[in-house]
Amino acid sequence: MSDKNLTRRVFLQNLTMAVPAGALASQTARAGDVPHIDEADPLAQGLGYVHDASTVDSSNPQTSRYEAGQLCANCALLSGEEGAAWRPCQIFPGKLVNANGWCSAWVPKG
Repeated sequence: MSDKNLTRRVFLQNLTMAVPAGALASQTARAGDVPHIDEADPLAQGLGYVHDASTVDSSNPQTSRYEAGQLCANCALLSGEEGAAWRPCQIFPGKLVNANGWCSAWVPKG
């Protein structure tokens, strides 16, 4: 085998590893661009979403099912990296919710 073939082989091996890494890096960059849900968003308002669960007004019929200790962080609908302050939620596609937040769609993790 010539040095030219060896160089081509090394180049192709490195290329096959670089392409997936580059794709992952571009997805990570896009994930950083995901906006936080605004409490004024109509869907957020309809579900009584708040960024800070300690501010839930349980006297409001819309949020009356709230119980202390319920947070987006311990909701089955939340995904993303455990421990992250802002994470994706199935209820608010394309937006991130605060892990310390709450909404009336809260479901305990199983």
